[in-house]
Amino acid sequence: MTTVYIARHSQPFRDLLGDYKAQEQEQLKNEKNPLSALGEQKAKEMASIWELNNIDALYSSHYVRAMSTAKYIAENNSIKLNVDERFGERKFGVQDMSELPKAFFEDQLRNWDYKVGNGESMNEVASRMQDAFQELLVKYEDKRIMIVSHGTALSAMLSKWCRIQLNEETKLIEIYFKDKLVFDGNWSSPELFKLVFDKDKLISIENIKF
Repeated sequence: MTTVYIARHSQPFRDLLGDYKAQEQEQLKNEKNPLSALGEQKAKEMASIWELNNIDALYSSHYVRAMSTAKYIAENNSIKLNVDERFGERKFGVQDMSELPKAFFEDQLRNWDYKVGNGESMNEVASRMQDAFQELLVKYEDKRIMIVSHGTALSAMLSKWCRIQLNEETKLIEIYFKDKLVFDGNWSSPELFKLVFDKDKLISIENIKF
């Protein structure tokens, strides 16, 4: 059996960010966004739980907030942090977030081929995430792996084994495994899941609270 822990990054630094005067596209701004002071504390707290001891391999997206969350896991387990851009968040395809259509987030979950500009659809995110994930399942069979990524990207990845559904009332992404609700879409920062695989077959998934 292979155990895989997947986590959404800790709390990013956004609320107190003032004027941002740099000739950068929205994608680069998003990739560079750091953790808040509270986010650093929460990332450290997650890394200290017993479930995350003895991790054999650690991966994260190339976004600063994901790497900054994962660094505590690396230090606590004395292992290298590997970075794979395929575990990155979806690309929005706009110069500024204000350019996104009003119902963009919901429409992407209603139509997994929908995208804006040179951004990514949910199906495209799922494809790259699942390709990267499958490589790790083969490489680290019967080991303990951890991946730090992003909420929407992780939801897309899990669509291979789970039913991902937009709750039209709450507008949140729900995750079902074997018709049982695993996650109601209320993402925390960080958020942690434990997956157990037999080869590439998902046996169980658990949302770990700490």
